[in-house]
Amino acid sequence: MEAERRGWLRGAPPPGWVRALPVLLLVGVGAATLASPDPLDIGFLLGAIPALAVLSYGPVATALLGAAVVVLLTVPAFRLDDPGQTDLLTVCFVALLSVFVAFVRHRRDVQLDTERTVAEAAQRAVVPPVPERVGPVRCAGLYRAAERGTLVGGDFFDVRESPHGVRAVLGDVRGHGLAAIATVASLLGAFREAVLDQPDLESVAARLDRRLVVDSAQVTHTELFATAVLLEFAKDAAAVRVLVCGHPPPVLLRDDGTASEVTAVPWTPLGLALPGADPPVGRVLELHPGDRLFLASDGVWEARNGAGTFYPLAERLPALTDGADPAATASRVWADVLRHSPAVRDDVTMLVLAPDAPGRPRSR
Repeated sequence: MEAERRGWLRGAPPPGWVRALPVLLLVGVGAATLASPDPLDIGFLLGAIPALAVLSYGPVATALLGAAVVVLLTVPAFRLDDPGQTDLLTVCFVALLSVFVAFVRHRRDVQLDTERTVAEAAQRAVVPPVPERVGPVRCAGLYRAAERGTLVGGDFFDVRESPHGVRAVLGDVRGHGLAAIATVASLLGAFREAVLDQPDLESVAARLDRRLVVDSAQVTHTELFATAVLLEFAKDAAAVRVLVCGHPPPVLLRDDGTASEVTAVPWTPLGLALPGADPPVGRVLELHPGDRLFLASDGVWEARNGAGTFYPLAERLPALTDGADPAATASRVWADVLRHSPAVRDDVTMLVLAPDAPGRPRSR
């Protein structure tokens, strides 16, 4: 999946036609010379075969294709080396150079695969996939990093069960790409500890804010901050407390097909609260059977089309979530965002939370 998203020119394996091109060219030149009653001056085409092989094959296969080219040039029946040996010497040099380049490329590909595996492991350690269910809440998350070739960006999310109910967070740290990973790891570590220790959602937000203030003080001329949305579901999933810290609010999808942004008292982004500022205040929403909450980063809210129009998330959600489970909802929204804005340049994160209705048996 990740290789398909990167594309051939961005690290994915080459398509089949690229792999077949050296062989097809070799066979085509040989067949054309045999079928022609007169000598054909097309021997120069064979010089491209070892170079094309470098795109798809390792040094051994490249050497074999180079040897096949030399054989084709030297067999008299093909009449490709007339009138002298200039073409043969040139092709031999190109073939040897191609084998060397293929060897270097193969070694670098192995190193890149290793680094990509490590990066994927880091992503799963820092921002692991959310489980399908946490307590009475069904969950699904989607993550797409903006920086090409990376798996980790500046967005983060997590859903955890606590003694006070299921708590969730989705946020966006300052910047994106590799430079934001340390801040993401610090925030998620603080969140996972706070959900177990803090008695209310406001205290969890204050803990995250303090974490960024402390981290920022340790780095000269750097101000760390993050926007975030925090949720806390009641133990029976009959209500949810929503706390917004400078982030786009969640969208509440009612079972009747309506969708609306959750209005809550906004608080400053995490890490920017001034001494003596008013503490954060959450808003409690009553939940009904079939309701769900959709959280997204500004990579979704601020995706623009060619005319500069923002993606209408709240308007599009009802049509995209009709009868869909949380995982399908996230996938549908991502596909719709790409149709609206094919060139998304920011980290994109979505979190879909569907609490069980009070008194309803949990689905399996």
